[in-house]
Amino acid sequence: MASLVLRNLVKTFDKTTVLHGISLEVEDGEFVVFVGPSGCGKSTTLRLIAGLEETTAGEIEIEGRVVNHLEPKERNIAMVFQNYAIYPHMTVRKNIGFGLRTSKLAKAEKTARLEDVAAILEMTELLDRKPSQLSGGQRQRVAIGRAMVRDPAVFLFDEPLSNLDAQLRTQMRLEIKKLHQRVGNTIIFVTHDQVEAMTMADRIVIMKDGHILQVGKPADVYHRPANTFVAGFIGAPSMNMLHCRVDGGVARLASGPDIRLDIDLSQGQPVILGVRPDDLHPSGENPFLEGTVTVREPLGPDTLIYVDTPSGEVIAKADGQHPPDIGETVQLSASRDRLHVFDAETGKSLASNA
Repeated sequence: MASLVLRNLVKTFDKTTVLHGISLEVEDGEFVVFVGPSGCGKSTTLRLIAGLEETTAGEIEIEGRVVNHLEPKERNIAMVFQNYAIYPHMTVRKNIGFGLRTSKLAKAEKTARLEDVAAILEMTELLDRKPSQLSGGQRQRVAIGRAMVRDPAVFLFDEPLSNLDAQLRTQMRLEIKKLHQRVGNTIIFVTHDQVEAMTMADRIVIMKDGHILQVGKPADVYHRPANTFVAGFIGAPSMNMLHCRVDGGVARLASGPDIRLDIDLSQGQPVILGVRPDDLHPSGENPFLEGTVTVREPLGPDTLIYVDTPSGEVIAKADGQHPPDIGETVQLSASRDRLHVFDAETGKSLASNA
């Protein structure tokens, strides 16, 4: 296990800068997930840590030593790629053991380590099978096992679940999380899927255009987003964003009652009022929005309703058994401590809630 530190990391390809001096400290044994849209720099960051790309500027420190000029094999890391990259002509035993091909361990110790890893991954009975005899999830476990058998300081995962179907993705998320709880290695996991980030991470690093916009525990980035990008990217469906102006200490939407804010804002300042669909419900109690239901999405216990209001379309959550009908006029309310206020020009949060 090991700590990982990134200091003012910059990466430039020709004249294009893809990482703009990012910094991060990862604690020993922590599970950190990098998430963001395509092209945000998360995979480039992972490749820099692995030594597959050279840094333009800044430092990468693993286990207390700067590794910028070390070869990948000298960094004591192991990487699991999106593609399984396992050898079809080798058995599971030989594929996992391939991770020890350059090790100076005694043969008996190599065998013991391989069997320990197979047991942790629940693959002992599959050791003599070929990859063609395995499911997609089992093949991914072989790739993870080949990395584990080396006992690296840091595991690097580059979107390892992207090629799996929805059911297998859910299963593998759980297996990787259980694996981390058992072995406790430091893990850096890259994904574009915010659900993977929320369900797996100790902390989430949210990136956009080569910058880190927020780092925090899943609950923190969900309930206290630093800006409108984080608020819209984390959570499904995305947070509703309502444009309004401050007048006399209250926020005024296109229609409906005033919403008193407990923060100091300039008169006439344009702000964005954010409210998550989970927190917005049809109710006659202190409503601040009214509109017409245009679409319903049944989810079992709940139903998402799309409501056309004078302030724009919003998504709310209704009872799954008795949702409003399409075309029905509904009044929507949310607890005031679940409202978020953002600066309309910069997108930055003005308060954790309103």
